[in-house]
Amino acid sequence: MTDNISSPDVPAADVPVVATTAGQGVPATVPPPYGASPSPHGSHVALGKIRGTGMCILLLFVTFGIYSIVWYYQTHDEMKRHTGDGLGGGLAIVLALFVGFVMPYISSSEVGQMYERAGQKKPVSGATGLWYFPGMLILVGPIVWFIKTNGALNDYWRSQGAV
Repeated sequence: MTDNISSPDVPAADVPVVATTAGQGVPATVPPPYGASPSPHGSHVALGKIRGTGMCILLLFVTFGIYSIVWYYQTHDEMKRHTGDGLGGGLAIVLALFVGFVMPYISSSEVGQMYERAGQKKPVSGATGLWYFPGMLILVGPIVWFIKTNGALNDYWRSQGAV
């Protein structure tokens, strides 16, 4: 299989080529990695995955709550890769395992901060965590918290181009 970009004699029409010491041309721009979206500043920003709220709630019950730790890891890891700020997945797991009651506040806060950085009105904040605790006393509070937070996160990823 031949690649016209690697041949210095036949460069691609629209792709600038930079010569290397080996004499072969390489593209001056590299396409974004899978799942990444180009930012307006020319760099590539990682996007998160859109997770169906109903499916997440179902997985939470089927796995007897273990999926919540997976959700915290994945979402915080994606937010950290996207913004360069926040807890990240590893620290989210540690906090979820040892002081789990703080995670709803932190998760909602980080989602809201992503909206603020993008210049949008934040639909959730740390105060949204109150739906989780003491909201659990009315039983449906944690579900309301999750629907609000996961929905806001999904809407944010969609606004950034995730599918």
